Amino acid sequence: MPAAPAVDRFFKITERGSSVSREIRGGLVTFFTMAYIVVLNPLIIGGVAGNNKNTDVLGHVLPTAQVAAVTALIAGVMCIVFGVVVNYPFGFAAGLGVNSLLAVTIAPQVTWPEAMGLIVIDGIIIVVLGATGFRTAVFRAIPNELKASIAAGIGAFIAFIGFVDSGFVRRIPDAAGTTVPVGLGIDNSVASWPMLVFVVGVLLMGVLVVRKIRGGLLIGIVATTVLAMIVQAVGGYGPSFKNPDGWGLNIPELPSSLGGLPDLSLVGQVDLFGAFTRIGALSAAVLVFALVLSNFFDAMGTITGLAKEAGLVEKDGNVPGIGKALTVEGIGAVAGGIGSGSSNTVFVESAAGIGEGARTGLANVVTGLLFLAAMFFTPLYEVVPSEAAAPALVVVGAMMMGQLRDVDFTRFDYALPAFLTVVSMPFTYSIANGIGIGFITWVVLQVARGQVRKVHPLLWIVAALFVVYFAKAPIESLIR
Repeated sequence: MPAAPAVDRFFKITERGSSVSREIRGGLVTFFTMAYIVVLNPLIIGGVAGNNKNTDVLGHVLPTAQVAAVTALIAGVMCIVFGVVVNYPFGFAAGLGVNSLLAVTIAPQVTWPEAMGLIVIDGIIIVVLGATGFRTAVFRAIPNELKASIAAGIGAFIAFIGFVDSGFVRRIPDAAGTTVPVGLGIDNSVASWPMLVFVVGVLLMGVLVVRKIRGGLLIGIVATTVLAMIVQAVGGYGPSFKNPDGWGLNIPELPSSLGGLPDLSLVGQVDLFGAFTRIGALSAAVLVFALVLSNFFDAMGTITGLAKEAGLVEKDGNVPGIGKALTVEGIGAVAGGIGSGSSNTVFVESAAGIGEGARTGLANVVTGLLFLAAMFFTPLYEVVPSEAAAPALVVVGAMMMGQLRDVDFTRFDYALPAFLTVVSMPFTYSIANGIGIGFITWVVLQVARGQVRKVHPLLWIVAALFVVYFAKAPIESLIR
């Protein structure tokens, strides 16, 4: 599909070797691999009046239907803004690490408006650090070997997300009497039809990629969803929290309604400085520090990995326009806080759209428009189960592991930081943790080799900040 000359020039579609049809397919695939956030974010930070789950210090909750609406709204707006301003195919939505931190750690100490105020402050700090060039300077100080391992680690991370979301990999309950933390399916077996749907999806998408079928990942998601709907119609499986053999998140059946008008009343319910009064300036500052450090490196690592996979990096490993990208990413945190949907950031699942061929911000515009539509048609998007979308994450994760070819594993001072970066991301379920562990190990081993002068001063600062970050619990106990 040829692009209109103005659209082609603006998004540089031809220049990046893409086409409108590839960008649309990529935007669709990215949306379908991210759409679960509209359902999952309300489960993580939302609640129901009268239920103690996710209550703040005053016992109040964020109504789940309203959280779903603002989650879709902010994701849609930020996807479009990032696509138009930065021109990269990196989707935006509420970050899973930060929303969990909000629900588990922050909200029990303050009110929800005060918690969102901390998110806004975090975003403002991130914007300032991006606009002043500090984030860009840190990015350029990262050695190419660490950039490559960050990209590969993200590949391992999103593959693990796919395995977990599909139920293919599950946590083994402590009561099972084993020291093994996770296992394959149920009792080391693909013991349910939803899991089998996932396996078929992985193999189907793998075949389509090998055969170089255009739209292979999108075709795979659609075909696997159809298979899931047939399985559900025959077997009548429910959700996995009620039935271990059930579906992980969405149940693949036709909805009773297409949707309705969204309730956006949570937008603007923010108390910017209330937390500092309620729990004290030092305690609030520690929470902001944790948010900033997590956002700072989570997004930086994700952008690094996605840009390398899309072939958008320069010969020196840097990403053109990284300063602008990181500044806009900080605006996502501000927007998420104002919308009461949690900090919005670049989503690693965008790799699925890149694997489909997306190379420009036009794909992001497509993803954003679909998120805005999701505000009105949430039941329709809930037809796609995680078992149908997760295979795309596994396939793209395999693609991204190829970035390790840029690491010289014959040098152990490169091999250990790279290895720890890669494995720490899925094992700790955090991109920021993997980056921090890799940075600290890199600095220590370079010092051990007598290469102190070759370690960039910013790497010393970042490694020291991560040491403080990893020790935040003891520090908080001292403050209290």
